[in-house]
Amino acid sequence: MGDDSEWMKLPIDQKCEHKLWKARLNGYEEALKLFQKIDDEKSPEWSKYLGLIKKFVTDSNAVAQLKGLEAALAYVENAHVAGKTTGEVASGVVNKVFNQPKARAKELGLDICLMYIEIEKGEAVQEELLKGLDNKNPKIIVACIETLRKALSEFGSKIILLKPIIKVLPKLFESREKAVRDEAKLLAVEIYRWIKDALRPPLQNINSVQLKELEEEWVKVSSAAPKQTRFLRSQQELKAKFEQQQAAGGDADGGGDEEEEVVPQVDAYELLEAVEILSKLPKDFYEKIEAKKWQERKEALEAVELLVKNPKLESGDYADLVKVLKKVVGKDTNVMLVALAAKCLAGLATGLRKKFGQYAGHVVPTILEKFKEKKPQVVQALQEAIDAIFLTTTLQNISEDVLAVMDNKNPTIKQQTSLFIARSFRHCTPSTLPKSLLKPFCAALLKHINDSAPEVRDAGFEALGTALKVAGEKAVNPFLADVDKLKLDRIKECAEKVELVYGKKTGGAAEKKEGKPIAGKTPALSGSGGDRETKDAATKPGPLKKAPAVKSGGPPKKGKPAAAAGTGGAGAKGKKGPETKEIFESELSIEVCEEKAAAVLPASCIQQLDSGNWKERLACMEEFQKAVELMERSEMPCQALVRMLAKKPGWKETNFQVMQMKLHIVALIAQKGNFSKTSAQVVLDGLVDKVGDVKCGSNAKEAMTAIAEACQLPWTAEQVVAMAFSQKNPKNQSETLNWLSNAIKEFGFSGLNVKAFISNVKTALAATNPAVRTSAITLLGVMYLYVGPPLRMFFEDEKPALLSQIDAEFEKMQGQMAPAPTRGISRHSTAGGDDGEEEEQEDVGNDVVDLLPRTDISDKISPELVSKIGDKNWKIRKEGLDEVTSIINDAKFIQPNIGELPAALKSRLNDSNKILVQQTLSILQQIATAMGPNIKQHVKNLGIPVITVLGDSKNNVRAAALATVNAWAEQTGMKEWLEGEDLSEELKKENPFLRQELLGWLAEKLPTLRSVPSDLLLCVPHLYSCLEDRNGDVRKKAQDALPFFMMHLGFEKMAKATGKLKPTSKDQVLAMLDKAKANMPARPAPPAKASSRVVGGAAPAKFQSSSALAEDSGSNTMESKPDPKKVKAGGVSSKAKGVQGKKVLSKPNLKEDDDKSGPIFIIVPNGKEQRMKDEKGLKVLKWNFTTPRDEYIEQLKTQMSSCVAKWLQDEMFHADFQHHNKALAVMIEHVESEKDGVISCLDLILKWLTLRFFDTNTSVLMKALEYLKLLFNLLSQEEYHLTENEASSFIPYLILKVGEPKDVIRKDVRAILNRMCLIYPASKMFTFIMEGTKSKNSKQRAECLEELGCLVESYGMNVCQPTPGKALKEMATHIGDRDNTVRNAALNTIVTVYNVHGDQVFKLIGNLSEKDMSMLEERIKRSAKRPSAAPVRQAEEKPQRAQNISANASMLRKGPAEDMSSKLNQNRNMGSHSETAHTVPREFQLDLDEIENDNGTVRCEMPALVQHKLDDIFEPVLIPEPKIRAVSPHFDDMHSNTASTINFVISQVASGDINTSIQALAQIDEVLRQEDKAEAMSGHIDQFLIATFMQLRLIYNTHMADEKLDKDEIVKLYSCIIGSMISLFQIESLAREASTGVLKDLMHGLITLMLDSRVEDLEEGEQVIRSVNLLVVKVLEKSDQTNILSALLVLLQDSLLATASSPKFSELVMKCLWRMVRLLPETINSINLDRILLDIHIFMKIFPKEKLKQCKSEFPIRTLKTLLHTLCKLKGPKILDHLTMIDNKNESELEAHLCRVVKHSMDQSGSKADKDTEKGASRIEEKASKAKVNDILAEIFKKIGSKENTKEGLAELYEYKKKYSDADIEPFLKNSSQFFQSYVERGLRLIETEREGKGRIAASTGLSSQMEGTCVPASTHAVSSSLGNTNGEEVGPSVYLERLKILRQRCGLDNAKQEDRPPLTSLLSKPAVPTVASSTDMLHSKLSQLRESREQYQHLDLDSNQTHSSGIGTTLASPSSAAANIDDLKKRLERIKSSRK
Repeated sequence: MGDDSEWMKLPIDQKCEHKLWKARLNGYEEALKLFQKIDDEKSPEWSKYLGLIKKFVTDSNAVAQLKGLEAALAYVENAHVAGKTTGEVASGVVNKVFNQPKARAKELGLDICLMYIEIEKGEAVQEELLKGLDNKNPKIIVACIETLRKALSEFGSKIILLKPIIKVLPKLFESREKAVRDEAKLLAVEIYRWIKDALRPPLQNINSVQLKELEEEWVKVSSAAPKQTRFLRSQQELKAKFEQQQAAGGDADGGGDEEEEVVPQVDAYELLEAVEILSKLPKDFYEKIEAKKWQERKEALEAVELLVKNPKLESGDYADLVKVLKKVVGKDTNVMLVALAAKCLAGLATGLRKKFGQYAGHVVPTILEKFKEKKPQVVQALQEAIDAIFLTTTLQNISEDVLAVMDNKNPTIKQQTSLFIARSFRHCTPSTLPKSLLKPFCAALLKHINDSAPEVRDAGFEALGTALKVAGEKAVNPFLADVDKLKLDRIKECAEKVELVYGKKTGGAAEKKEGKPIAGKTPALSGSGGDRETKDAATKPGPLKKAPAVKSGGPPKKGKPAAAAGTGGAGAKGKKGPETKEIFESELSIEVCEEKAAAVLPASCIQQLDSGNWKERLACMEEFQKAVELMERSEMPCQALVRMLAKKPGWKETNFQVMQMKLHIVALIAQKGNFSKTSAQVVLDGLVDKVGDVKCGSNAKEAMTAIAEACQLPWTAEQVVAMAFSQKNPKNQSETLNWLSNAIKEFGFSGLNVKAFISNVKTALAATNPAVRTSAITLLGVMYLYVGPPLRMFFEDEKPALLSQIDAEFEKMQGQMAPAPTRGISRHSTAGGDDGEEEEQEDVGNDVVDLLPRTDISDKISPELVSKIGDKNWKIRKEGLDEVTSIINDAKFIQPNIGELPAALKSRLNDSNKILVQQTLSILQQIATAMGPNIKQHVKNLGIPVITVLGDSKNNVRAAALATVNAWAEQTGMKEWLEGEDLSEELKKENPFLRQELLGWLAEKLPTLRSVPSDLLLCVPHLYSCLEDRNGDVRKKAQDALPFFMMHLGFEKMAKATGKLKPTSKDQVLAMLDKAKANMPARPAPPAKASSRVVGGAAPAKFQSSSALAEDSGSNTMESKPDPKKVKAGGVSSKAKGVQGKKVLSKPNLKEDDDKSGPIFIIVPNGKEQRMKDEKGLKVLKWNFTTPRDEYIEQLKTQMSSCVAKWLQDEMFHADFQHHNKALAVMIEHVESEKDGVISCLDLILKWLTLRFFDTNTSVLMKALEYLKLLFNLLSQEEYHLTENEASSFIPYLILKVGEPKDVIRKDVRAILNRMCLIYPASKMFTFIMEGTKSKNSKQRAECLEELGCLVESYGMNVCQPTPGKALKEMATHIGDRDNTVRNAALNTIVTVYNVHGDQVFKLIGNLSEKDMSMLEERIKRSAKRPSAAPVRQAEEKPQRAQNISANASMLRKGPAEDMSSKLNQNRNMGSHSETAHTVPREFQLDLDEIENDNGTVRCEMPALVQHKLDDIFEPVLIPEPKIRAVSPHFDDMHSNTASTINFVISQVASGDINTSIQALAQIDEVLRQEDKAEAMSGHIDQFLIATFMQLRLIYNTHMADEKLDKDEIVKLYSCIIGSMISLFQIESLAREASTGVLKDLMHGLITLMLDSRVEDLEEGEQVIRSVNLLVVKVLEKSDQTNILSALLVLLQDSLLATASSPKFSELVMKCLWRMVRLLPETINSINLDRILLDIHIFMKIFPKEKLKQCKSEFPIRTLKTLLHTLCKLKGPKILDHLTMIDNKNESELEAHLCRVVKHSMDQSGSKADKDTEKGASRIEEKASKAKVNDILAEIFKKIGSKENTKEGLAELYEYKKKYSDADIEPFLKNSSQFFQSYVERGLRLIETEREGKGRIAASTGLSSQMEGTCVPASTHAVSSSLGNTNGEEVGPSVYLERLKILRQRCGLDNAKQEDRPPLTSLLSKPAVPTVASSTDMLHSKLSQLRESREQYQHLDLDSNQTHSSGIGTTLASPSSAAANIDDLKKRLERIKSSRK
């Protein structure tokens, strides 16, 4: 035994695993002792054994195993963590213990299983046991069954789920092993004990012998409810309670309570499998059922009957089936088939249960109508059908249909309907049978008990008896007030016989609650309220015997609040409980009255009653009054006394004193006696007659009030109002209404018959007497306080004027509270009164809605309409829907019967045309309002489909659906929606939109409900799956809804429902549940009725505030009335709960948000540094791989866990690419907001992105690249530099992607590489890219080579690493690549280097093969020929680079490119965009003109014309040397036949062959260049120009589109055309020959060319467009001014009319016009004004002012005004003499305009436009003499401020200041804006420079003149501003600086930096260029200059090349003097360029 000692020393846990069984045995023993010793269930010791317990139970040695089992049992019992071992241990027990021969082992195994169940692991154990039933070993099966049986008997059916067990039972009964069958039998008996007969259906099909045996056993089972005997850990309190009871030996009902819930818990239906039958219907079923032969129809029905015998049916769309069955029931002539169809319906209803509810409404009326059949089997079948259907719906839903049939003439129908009602009532409880339902049913049944047919009467009695039994006498009695005693007894007798379905409960509840004040409350609830009460219903008072009886005959005892409760809800007549009957008494004859009166009144009094002397009558009255005052109530014969008073003269009394007295006595009698309605009828007529009397009116009102108190207001009011309106006296009518208004306030509104009043009020509203109308409106106001908004519905059709008065009255009442009643019964019982009142109130609102006259529209829903709605053509469907809308609109309020409409609309809800879906939704909304609460019955068939629409992908459709659902829920309350499985089915659909909308909706609605149907539980599993949905929004909504589900279902149920989840999910969900538990709001407390009412619609304004009130009053009301419901809610603490509830509601959101609202990147100090150290020290893997392996991914995950938000990390490493997209989207959102976080995690982010590069999904890749662009922008703005580590782990992988086959991706990657140079040195990038050229992927090689070229081009040779030589050799090797694109790329790259570096390249390249070398030389030669000398590559690449850069928001970045020249900044700041280059991202750049025109009228960016490197414009246009001179000898001898030669050459210009055209143009150019020959062209100019623009058109339409043509040829042709034109337009005499039409076409051609984007894409396109610019300027200046102006006007007119023409085109035409306007002062005298004005007139005729104002841009109207204004200014009034060519000028808009302008300028400036100093001064003197100086100044400033006269104002101010140098204009400037002040100063300075003769100031370009113009606050005629003068002088830089300063100030930028910029002038002094440069050497020098600057500003390649802005910037730039000095032009262009930047 030496080895024994070894294992003896081992610790226990190791012994347990030892290979020797003895060691293990010893270990188990020790462990057992240890387990029993450890006290703390959470001790760490337990965890050691977690993995071993399975080995304990599965030990291979039987002896050891026994000990192991004991130890395991102890472990499971005591260890906190034991639950984790459930699955494996239970499975071990089943497979390795239950098959042991030893009984002890099995027993222990069974105990372990039960112990697991006790520690809440029942489901897992059950699962293992059920698996065990499939084992082959019968021993195991038997043991499993036994364990299940034992568990069930001890824990009960609540904990052990029966459904899965019952499912396998039949299989066990079929087992071959007898032992198994016997054990199964025992189990079946045990199950029967718990669920009784529910077990029968599932076992129907087992062997009949077995079934018989079972039946015998079942009979023996005791009928007492079984009790749970063993309890879960969580049920310990229950256990204690149970033990107490056992000790007490009683079965008190406490335990009963718990059990009672268990008994009905299992429903056989639940245990069944649903069967799908729709697909099994015979194929020809629908044809057969319509067949002519009844046999065929019968076959069809029999097939259905067979199918519906299945006790549980799968839900589906049964609409069609129900429809045909209904048709058979209703229409079939064969009664046998009717019975058969009824059976089928019954089967469907039974099999579908609640799911059949949606069809119930259709079928019920048909079945009820069919009861006219006498045959018993038909009647029986129909009864079964309707009873089955009743169980699928609610009484509320079918009440309308049932009530409709009650009035049928056929007695059998009446009888069967009553019997059906009786049977239905049995299924009701007081809450499902609220007063609102009882009322109409009782009314109808009362007619039945008076019916002539005995069977109808009997049925009526039975139904009323049942109602009495269910709802209790207190609820029903008010409706039986007029039933005589015999009948009442009969009803009560019936009531006693009735057996209720829920009978036992109701009784019990009432016993428990006897005498509690609220007991009487329930039945008073109205429909919408009552229905919500389902849960509490069972516990509310039942049979009447328990209701506190109210003694009839006396008023209720004051001390007893119970009485009040009794009366509170009883409704109108029920105010005094049973006493109501006493209110009427039999009429007494006049003799009897006299006798009775004589007994109590003095004799003298009776004699003098009809005395002729009024004084005697008065005395008599006084005695009468005294007598009444002294009488006892019981002795007072009220009727006799009032009849005496009414005796002659009665109410015709003429003396007012006597009359007043009489009325007073009536009041006294009513107050003091038992005044009956009979007595009241005697006096009321007289009272109403006197109400309007001035002297007696108040007494009459007092008497009426007293009577109302005695006989109740509702009855009195009805009588009084009817009497008032049956007579004619308007005073009486208005006073009666006034009295009623007051009375309602005093008595409250309960029980009033709204409908009766409303008809009288309508009569009053139509009265001619205004007083009556006013009183009626006041009365409506009072009613509104009680009834709320529904009241208005009755008056919709009144006249608008009246309606507005009513609305005004209602408005006054809004927000007011209805006063608490001070009279009526309630004054006796203050304690309970209010409560009753509230109840009543609720009733009123709904009653009113019920009273509305509703139209039956079912007949309008014709089959044609239904088929229209379902038509194939959407337009017809739309027509159908439109018709429905109008039907409902016309009907206003409709009955719930709407025929086939629901089905038709339902199918439209999934229409493919979304517009129709929305229309259908709005119809459904409309229906909800029109049908009111009755819409309940359509919830299932129409409401639920609307919920499905919440899943629509379109936002607006979802919103419409939500609005519809809300409109419905407002009418129906929520119960209908939550009942049944429909909602859970919707939630089950995995549509994220549907889920989030639906959960959002539930989260909004659930908190307002007091109780919910139990079916809400069905939604929970789907709610849990939503908590883990892919979609973040769904998860968020699910989390928000969680607390509200819990508030209704409780934590336990919710936690239990997690049992079916996967373990991981379960833990997550349980955690959320705990979180939600903390946030769970309290349920709305019962008194806060408002909450439920608000949902139910019709909420009187009064109550909306009461919910708030209730929360505070919670605790006070508690003490006074221990309401059982509230006590449950936590006794007095309910207030605290309420308040807490309030806080909590907002909390879940906070809690949930913190999941995602925090930063997504967490900054870990030195985290990045540490990671780099780890990588250097090789503690972690270096990020270097060909494809990412798992360890890399895991490593990145761990590194990220500390610094990336958990939820984001889950998305980033999710298996599904969509989650990556989501993660990227989130990261993109947070780029800007979390700069520091992003930078601190940059290395990790870049590594993660490299993983994405290996994904195959393009969408992820695109998203990643989008993110990278933003990221690098951010980094460059932050001036961040990538570390080596970041670069090396990212750049190589990015470069892989440059070889992607997809173009867009390559482009993006190139753009990113481009940007990277800003944050990582280009020379280091070079090495990485160089590596990329070695790739196998040819696309990647090519792109990398191109990128290298770009780097060299942008950064010079220094970027080449390691040395330029090595790098170039490497590149050159690719010239011989087998792939063409790679070869080209290599060549292009080396050509680029050549352009930078010159011939040295050949040295660096070293030896190339001959072939390669020749290719390279050829390519270099080709590139040198090109005028722009830029390699092809660059032309394509550059724009793309710039685009990529500018595509991004922040183009102005600070990168290492810090050396951006200050010159550039300066340029930019001087220009029109004032931004400091560093800080302003593009979208925030300032646009001076936009700012200056705050009113937004003027957009500054003139049409953007392309405007490239402008200095290149000075290269002369290259026209190829005309080598073809030899061809045309004609030109040399000019005289031979010059004209025909020229004609011939010109005809060749328009040739389709490019070369021919070029040669012809060259010849013409040659002629034009020689001054002596040029005039030969005279007379041919139009012809030549026509040929030219024909050629332009040809190029535009044909050549440019021709793929085969070399584009260089086209450029050549363009150059020739433009060159020869420029030559032509240099020669003024020839230029003037061009006619208007030709000029128009020419300008059209040129502008079209400028805008042709294809030209820009050509290599030298920029050059071409620049030349065109120059040409346009020439054309404008040199042509005949009248012709060109006219041509431009016509062109503008055409371009505005042509819809196809681009706005840019019109804009350019207008710019040309402005240019012309600026030339006008010089050219005005040479212009034929008459013609121009005619053109303008025609223009204005086609475009009147209104039409022009509608243009998108306001340029046209401003251009026109400017032109006219300038003409007027130059010509003055004489302009009006030039209208000769206009026919009827009086009608011309032009003349009117000119007159206005002329008049205006006359007013301002005398007659002359040129304001001489003297004239101005003298005018001012005159003014000064007339008015004070101040007025003059005020006027001047007014002018400056106005749009039109601002210039004049400034001029006058200048004159004024000159004259009165001491004048103080400070006060005028002080109040104005900074901008205005400097505008004035600047204006004055400008005028000064002008006047001092410093020459005029030219605005540098058309553009900036436009800007200058717009400085004038929104001046409309901008161009003619004083700045727009046209001598070519420069503007001093100070002007611009000044302007910039102002703008900077306005935008809050400091001006400090202004000083240290070099002065503007230095920018303008570029060296002059010789005037005519003819060779390419000039281009070369240009290029080198460009290159330098590019090296400097490199990425600020922002010149506008992308913006199409070439244009008039240049177009209008040339100075007006003929000899244009190129140097001057150059300066100006430089400035334009800077201004455009």
